[in-house]
Amino acid sequence: MEKILIVEDEQSIARVLAAYLRKEEYEVKLAEDGVKALEILESFHPSLILLDVMMPEKNGWEVLNEVREKYSIPIIMITALSDTDKKLKGFNEGADDYITKPFIGEEVVARVQAMLRRTGKVLEREDVRYYGSLRFDKVSHQVYLNGVEVMCTPKDKALLLFFLEHPNQVFTREQLIEHVWGIDYEGSDRAVDLSIKRLRKSLGNWPKEEGEIKTLRGTGYQFCVCE
Repeated sequence: MEKILIVEDEQSIARVLAAYLRKEEYEVKLAEDGVKALEILESFHPSLILLDVMMPEKNGWEVLNEVREKYSIPIIMITALSDTDKKLKGFNEGADDYITKPFIGEEVVARVQAMLRRTGKVLEREDVRYYGSLRFDKVSHQVYLNGVEVMCTPKDKALLLFFLEHPNQVFTREQLIEHVWGIDYEGSDRAVDLSIKRLRKSLGNWPKEEGEIKTLRGTGYQFCVCE
């Protein structure tokens, strides 16, 4: 289920938006100000953010800038401001789309759906697999956590992609060496342990309830995920 974070201080508007999106089977959370939005973001890991501009504590521009420093999550700005300069400011600072109040609920839903399609976050794509906030693109062989690409060495990435293609299966070190390093590899199987240690660090923000790389004493490793 896709997750949407609505950041809006007018509760009547926030509730209407939430109702429309929940009707389309999105999981929705609400934040009444920018500070609360950034707190929720760390644990909720939304697929998209609907972000109001005029808010207490932190306004929408400040939240947009802070989110863009860490994440590539699609952001649709919502505001009563309609002049072109304000829209250009939003796009220049990293907003993906812009909706002006008053709006029609069905239009917002359509914009959300279109944005998720454009950013490759639609569940029906067979070439993309989701493990909570972890996304694996089978075409580009890229992995994203909370919308940010997981950067690691080529061999670590190859091991991670192998795990992602074989979720919840148990592999010995020897099997991982054969599948990832190749049968001609002449080094120590300690390379597997070191690679997994680095991967765990790279995936440090991935919630354990969504998945993790488990060590099975005397056996090997298992990439446990909730599918």
